[in-house]
Amino acid sequence: MKPPILPGYAVFSKKGRDKGRYFVVLYTLDAEFVMMADGDTRKLDHMKKKRRKHLCACPHEFPHLLMLQEQGRLKDSDIRKALSTIQRNTPGEQTPNENREG
Repeated sequence: MKPPILPGYAVFSKKGRDKGRYFVVLYTLDAEFVMMADGDTRKLDHMKKKRRKHLCACPHEFPHLLMLQEQGRLKDSDIRKALSTIQRNTPGEQTPNENREG
């Protein structure tokens, strides 16, 4: 079973210019779109709006980032630190093994 694409979860982009990058979903706009950031190319000031169907959910959840966002204390460096744990644990190429079409 795939993990859901909800706020606080890490996702992997399957399509677009940002293909092959990890992001954290910060909030949902509607049933089709989410807003996400990676703290590097897509910072909190300029989040990325992306369709859910172009994302692959990862089993990594970051509830502490949502708490910081609610308090207004979330920084780009917090997101980069959280995503670095995923990228360090991924062997070889930075693509999840479960879904490689795209």
